[in-house]
Amino acid sequence: MGPLREDRREEGVCPICQERLKEAVRTDCGHLFCRACLAQHLEKASASGVHSCPLCRKPCSEGVLGAGYTCDSHQKKVCWFCEESRRLLCMECRLAPEHKSHCELPIENAISHYKERLNRRIRKLRKDICELQRLRAQEEERLQEMKFQADRWTHRLEAELEQQPQTRRQPDAPAQWWPEQRRDVSAELSRIPGISMALLQLSSLVTDLEGMAKKLDTSLLKDASDLLNRSAPEQLEAIYPNLEKRINESLDQPPQQL
Repeated sequence: MGPLREDRREEGVCPICQERLKEAVRTDCGHLFCRACLAQHLEKASASGVHSCPLCRKPCSEGVLGAGYTCDSHQKKVCWFCEESRRLLCMECRLAPEHKSHCELPIENAISHYKERLNRRIRKLRKDICELQRLRAQEEERLQEMKFQADRWTHRLEAELEQQPQTRRQPDAPAQWWPEQRRDVSAELSRIPGISMALLQLSSLVTDLEGMAKKLDTSLLKDASDLLNRSAPEQLEAIYPNLEKRINESLDQPPQQL
């Protein structure tokens, strides 16, 4: 590509793509370009070993591209993502002894790999959300049934007591029955808010994962790795312990009869 003409510049317009600047970066000589446009130009120029401003041809380092395009240590173009250290690596970084036994993916492969992992995690969490919604509905239905049967039992007991002579009434009967039923109702009441809170947290995680999958690029690979760790099954245990066990127990539990 030949040098661009200075008189064609317009404020806020990238001289390379001739469109409004996106993620503008400034070269050492003061010219503004879209980050992606300048990155593409410098990548093509790497073959000749000479990096220069596409507008005035003055020397230009890859470091002007910033995070996600150059490494922090050498200010050179990153080409790999290290899964162990979760760092972007340039050629010199990759040759360092600490990365000798690490798993390193080329940037394009890493983006594709992490997008697939994000989408798999989204599908798994959506399934968990559906199961939790079903579990909450069952718990709410069970609670309503318990309340209905408790009210029916209370009315029946009151009617029986009314029919008995004063001397034959047994006031201890309700006292023996109520503590156990109150414990059952209290247990149901305590489970439902926990399920609702877990649903909110899982839904929030799905939103974060979907957003990351859509905008994932080189600069976000570390964030994607962090998000996958945060949404891993062992981490979800803190949100709602023994999810599958509780679901199975709920499905197997028969309606309570009073």
